[in-house]
Amino acid sequence: MQSYWTGSIKGEASKIEARDRNGRTALIFAARQGNEAVLKWLLDVGAEVNAQGGYYGNALQEGGNEKVVQMLLDAGADVNAQGGCCGNALQAASIRGNEKVVQMLRDAGADINHQRVYIRDGNEKAVQMLLDAGANVHMC
Repeated sequence: MQSYWTGSIKGEASKIEARDRNGRTALIFAARQGNEAVLKWLLDVGAEVNAQGGYYGNALQEGGNEKVVQMLLDAGADVNAQGGCCGNALQAASIRGNEKVVQMLRDAGADINHQRVYIRDGNEKAVQMLLDAGANVHMC
């Protein structure tokens, strides 16, 4: 069945990038749900890793677990992409208190001084990690 769908959808952006009523693509939804198998399949058939939509803005911001975030980074997700309720993936991870994802994003080149939302609304440990990494305290 998967090979049938892969053959019939590959390269057809209108199907791959279809959106739900909240503006999310299937890739964004799979990232939100932590569904690694569906995420991998969607990436394999050409889903746009940096598509914008939904509450958080993109799949990297929706991704809450380390494996999903790594899959998206490996697929070329823009670690500093802006949009959604949190502004960017680093802010979303900080607000959620996901220290491992904060570290992953930082290691992938996320701009720790881009905006101040994560310092204002973030989890204390995640914010401390960013300050220890040299985040500008005067951004607050």
